[in-house]
Amino acid sequence: MVAALASDGLAYPLKAVRLGIDTHQELVVYLRRNSHVCRSEGFTSSNRVHIRIDDRWILATLCIIDNDQLLQPGEMGLSESAWKKLNPAPTSEAQISHPNPVVSLSHLRHKVYGHRLNEVQTQAIIDDIVAGRYADVHLSSFVTSCAGNAMNLDEIIALTKAMLKSGQQLKWDKSCVVDKHCVGGLAGNRTTPIVVALVTACGGVMPKTSSRAITSPAGTADTLATMTQVDLKLTTLQKVVKEQGGCLAWGGSINLSPADDILIRIERMLDLDSEGQMVASVLSKKAAAGSTHVLIDIPIGPTAKVRSQEAADLLSEYLIKTGQALNLDVRILYTDGTQPVGRGIGPALEAHDLLAVLRNQADAPKDLRNRSLTLAAELLEMANLSEPGQGLALATATLDSGLALTKFMAICEAQGGFKEPGVAPYKYNWVSKVAGRVASIDNRQLSQLAKLAGAPEDPTAGVTLHLELNQTIKPGQLILTLHAESPGELQYAINFLETQAKIIEIIHE
Repeated sequence: MVAALASDGLAYPLKAVRLGIDTHQELVVYLRRNSHVCRSEGFTSSNRVHIRIDDRWILATLCIIDNDQLLQPGEMGLSESAWKKLNPAPTSEAQISHPNPVVSLSHLRHKVYGHRLNEVQTQAIIDDIVAGRYADVHLSSFVTSCAGNAMNLDEIIALTKAMLKSGQQLKWDKSCVVDKHCVGGLAGNRTTPIVVALVTACGGVMPKTSSRAITSPAGTADTLATMTQVDLKLTTLQKVVKEQGGCLAWGGSINLSPADDILIRIERMLDLDSEGQMVASVLSKKAAAGSTHVLIDIPIGPTAKVRSQEAADLLSEYLIKTGQALNLDVRILYTDGTQPVGRGIGPALEAHDLLAVLRNQADAPKDLRNRSLTLAAELLEMANLSEPGQGLALATATLDSGLALTKFMAICEAQGGFKEPGVAPYKYNWVSKVAGRVASIDNRQLSQLAKLAGAPEDPTAGVTLHLELNQTIKPGQLILTLHAESPGELQYAINFLETQAKIIEIIHE
């Protein structure tokens, strides 16, 4: 039983009801329109309300309902996320009331109108976001107001520092702790697990924490989750790194830059991944994970996230200067972003690719192998684990010998065990109707196609690409395979594929 404290000081008993409504991570409370609490407090739909039970409290968005069968008089409904936060006992008592004003919303409006935010204003916004004082509509406004070129370098540094302060920070007793990140935009390109295995097998320290997908059909954490446990507790992560030199974890499970995890959820819904917030997201988590040296991979291509050398140079400047403000040694590597890397696009499909590389299979994607070796070579030299110019030879020998595979499996076992990634039950092969040369491959549309097939929510869904740029093909030759976990999603992806004539452009010669 819970109680609502009305403005006149009288306590009205309310019973908390678990409605089983999935509102994702947004906290929602439900009251009947004719509830005495609504009348006495003047609550209306979409109001923010403060709910306290014992030592737990939340700010939730109120929804008014008129269905007498859903809630009875004297009942308060909670969404799944709100119920889990409050975890009320049957006899618990609570207070529901108007919350105190959120002062930082004035700073948010300042940004919405195009003004610059200083460090104090930015920290106040991030503190309130982490404390749960922002509704999704406020979060969306913040993400949107910072999108595009709306943030200058000072604002990006301020946001990065604020996000870093919002969570815990790891410390390691090593003078050099390395990490890498790809800014994205390429379908596939699952180099991270291979690089971690190579670097740690050579004696490096690389506590790798990764994100789940934002706008892509798979994030590194989504791919790794098809093979091992990535939701690690902090003590487990520290134990794995101490034993193996590195880990392959989801950053959201250990409260590193929690503001970033909240903002990523909104960015995913808006399909936005803005430049300034990307810099803050990447570097706040690198610093929080205890890294000292960070390699950033920036693919450049017409359908990649970074489409020109000028844009890449500007992003590099932001990353390097923001890194300096956080005492991070940030180095940039420009790579080819004109086509996907590997064959699989989707969590399990990308897992199959990286395992093929680690296992030195004859059919392993050569581009994924070569890119992983190049990145590992840079990190080995940054960490002084090889002589200058000798990193590639060391990385190649480590992969060819099987030491990288052994290290990868050891890390997986330390995190809870290894399992082979699954295979989708439904497939569709798309073949060429013409002869010619592959002139272009659209990364964005391929990623969209994989998402329509069900990725990343369905881990075995996605796309397998069977060709590459400039390849000559014949009529009837296989172009790509769609993978789905249900017939409906497979058909949905097929319908999209049939309307996108230039997803793979083939020209006659």
